[in-house]
Amino acid sequence: MLNIEYSEKFDDDIYSLIDTEFSKFADKNGVVCDYTSFGFIAKEDNKVVGVIRGHSSYNEVHISDLIILEQYRNSHIGTRLVEAVEKYCADNGFESITLSTYDFQAPEFYKKCGFEVEFIRENKKNPKLTKYFLIKHF
Repeated sequence: MLNIEYSEKFDDDIYSLIDTEFSKFADKNGVVCDYTSFGFIAKEDNKVVGVIRGHSSYNEVHISDLIILEQYRNSHIGTRLVEAVEKYCADNGFESITLSTYDFQAPEFYKKCGFEVEFIRENKKNPKLTKYFLIKHF
């Protein structure tokens, strides 16, 4: 009998299964998956003030999170973290960086960083939750 369980965290065996199956399917289709998680941490006087993380796969990099402590916002830390991802992207031969962000978060910030809006999914009930899908090509 099939049993489906909810999980907020996977163990190493599940991550290994995911990596193996992604790679097998990609290989079967003639592409290289090479899924790799990454993160960059901004510190000031050994205090973490910002973090950016994501993953790379196929020919692109995807940013999943950018967090700057509130008291350090508007200090160009976010820009410097995005630039670190761009350098990672360029140094490793990726073609683009993708991400998504909500209206209340940072679509204008990413546009200033050179990202283009690919798609906007409007939220009619709560416009603050309108979602922007962005990309930056190299």
